[in-house]
Amino acid sequence: MNTPASSSLDALFRPRSVAILGASDDPTRISGRPLRYLKEGGFSGGLYPVNPNRSTVQGIAAYASLEELPEAPDVALLAVPAALTEKAVADCVEKGVKAAVIFSAGYAESGDEGLAIQSRISQTARNGGLRLLGPNCLGVFNPNLGFFGTFTQSMDKELPHGGPIGIASQSGAYGSHIAYLARRRGIGINYWITTGNEADVDISESLEWMACQDDIKVIMAYVEGVRDGERFRNALELARENRKPIVMMKVGRSEIGAKAASSHTASLAGSDAIYDGLFAQYGVHRAQTTEEQIDVAYACARGIFPKDNKLGVVTLSGGAGVLISDAAELHGLDVAPMPGDAQAALKELLPYATVVNPVDTTAQALNDMNLIARNIEMILDKGGYDALIGFFSTVPNTRTLSGPLRKAIEEGCAKYPDRLIALEMIAEEAIVRDYEQAGFLVFEDASRAVAALAALCRISDSFNRREAVARPGKAPPIGKAALSERAAKELLSTSGVPFLDERMATDASQAGDAADAIGYPVVLKIVSPDIEHKTEIGGVLVGVADRAAVMSGFETLLQRAAEHAPTAKIEGVLVAPMAGKGVETIIGVSRDPVFGPAVMFGLGGVHVEVLKDVAFRLAPFGRDEAIRLIDGIRGRALLSGVRGAPPSDVNALADLLVIISQFAAAHADDVDTIDLNPVIAMPEGQGVVALDALVAPRRED
Repeated sequence: MNTPASSSLDALFRPRSVAILGASDDPTRISGRPLRYLKEGGFSGGLYPVNPNRSTVQGIAAYASLEELPEAPDVALLAVPAALTEKAVADCVEKGVKAAVIFSAGYAESGDEGLAIQSRISQTARNGGLRLLGPNCLGVFNPNLGFFGTFTQSMDKELPHGGPIGIASQSGAYGSHIAYLARRRGIGINYWITTGNEADVDISESLEWMACQDDIKVIMAYVEGVRDGERFRNALELARENRKPIVMMKVGRSEIGAKAASSHTASLAGSDAIYDGLFAQYGVHRAQTTEEQIDVAYACARGIFPKDNKLGVVTLSGGAGVLISDAAELHGLDVAPMPGDAQAALKELLPYATVVNPVDTTAQALNDMNLIARNIEMILDKGGYDALIGFFSTVPNTRTLSGPLRKAIEEGCAKYPDRLIALEMIAEEAIVRDYEQAGFLVFEDASRAVAALAALCRISDSFNRREAVARPGKAPPIGKAALSERAAKELLSTSGVPFLDERMATDASQAGDAADAIGYPVVLKIVSPDIEHKTEIGGVLVGVADRAAVMSGFETLLQRAAEHAPTAKIEGVLVAPMAGKGVETIIGVSRDPVFGPAVMFGLGGVHVEVLKDVAFRLAPFGRDEAIRLIDGIRGRALLSGVRGAPPSDVNALADLLVIISQFAAAHADDVDTIDLNPVIAMPEGQGVVALDALVAPRRED
């Protein structure tokens, strides 16, 4: 188990003693609930209510101040008004408390005055070695210790029990919501934390800590935004290395990066696109709905992850088989057919059944449950499926068939404890829990089961990634001055970016000589660091056929530049050969304010202009990740060759993406955006070539 080098949160998650400042004798009040929960949960450590107005609180001896406690508690729960919190934090430091949880609001979220108070509190805690959770949070709990450092009303009827889940949420309300839903789904929670304003403990450190716990199998998280991008990224990597899947609800689809859209990459690199790329890079499952988040976490908690995406299906209904097959195609699962000999054997068992996959036993199999057992066993034995879905509808809930069906399913799966088995059924809670105790996943909706299994396949794939990527050192800065196309290409070519054999000309005669040397037809482009989009001023001439046309074109370009950009510095005209035929793509870099440089890839033309069919990865990354980046766009099939076109040189594209990612990482401090547009992917084995280049130095923050 890999562990982070950062400070531990053990005192916060596993305290031996707890003080409650402002503890109320009324267990229904916000300041009374934490003590009530601690009592009901059976917390066996030191429990110290602090209330200067009472000798006992909820039947437990109370203390007038923190100073009077017989020991320095590991955790102090500050259930006091915001106006008293600053002194309470100072008292915690004086007493030697290890961690404090601030429930009250009215700090950074309320304006400048609240932010100033929060900053003073944070500084006091930092100077005194006190860890802070919150303010404006719902706290933390660990059911295995009976430690419930929270006032959430979601526990009013029933306290959660321990289990394989860890929950980290920036929102207290949402964190409570998914904890409640997890409990209803029968999933136990070992650790739960809500970080609120994150004056100290943040979501990244919380994920980092949970990723290193042996008693967590899966982490559920809710994130609105991240301040420390590097630590967040490291936490995701740590979770993957330790095989702890993260099921993430990331909200806020704003496009912060689009407000400075000097290039295609910048206009497409909204914060949400960067998060999508980050999660794909580190195998985080991003849930679109709360229902999906619970489903996937529930499936992950079983601890079995398919080795590939092949799905076996057994049903009592042909229609259900079609539904499951449709859902599988939508989510990228392969309902691969059974081998021929296995189909023949199944046909012998059930002559009236459909045996290809899905295997439809029809309702006739209910007359002989042994047939269901044999079908399941043969599917798992001969089909080579790591995951199987069984569709049984209401049969498990019947009085006469429930027991025999359960026995048949268990017998069919008995030899394959390493396979992931999901059952669609509608049954009473006790029956469902009984199946779950036996190791089965249970869903009321087969389509939701398919979606969850597909998520596990992707997570499994991420666990098996072992690509070491060297992080480059910082490169010499490129300066603050704008770069022309020629200067950008010279800079990038030193890193290995392939360009055409272009010549610079400063007069018409030089342009003619360059074209004669290159061979006709040629392309002419105005060169200026002050003209980013040459086509908008008519600064590009394509297919120039002879010397006279080249010389005339040279003058035309200068005239257009003078007319449309009279103050622009003109370096000259680039003379370039016409590119060979291939597929137009775009490669770019955008510097995200939180995560740093992110590399973009997509197809050119309408795919980027209208469909915005692009994907991102954070720099740097290796060749395997570059291939996944290419495979992640919707138009990927065009690179495989369509309508007789040859397949493109995807390997060369991947190599170029790696080069750009290394360059971007080396220039993380001084490059804002890069555009290579278009990049022509030539036929397989012929490489790639970038036709245009834009490098924008970093602006002052």
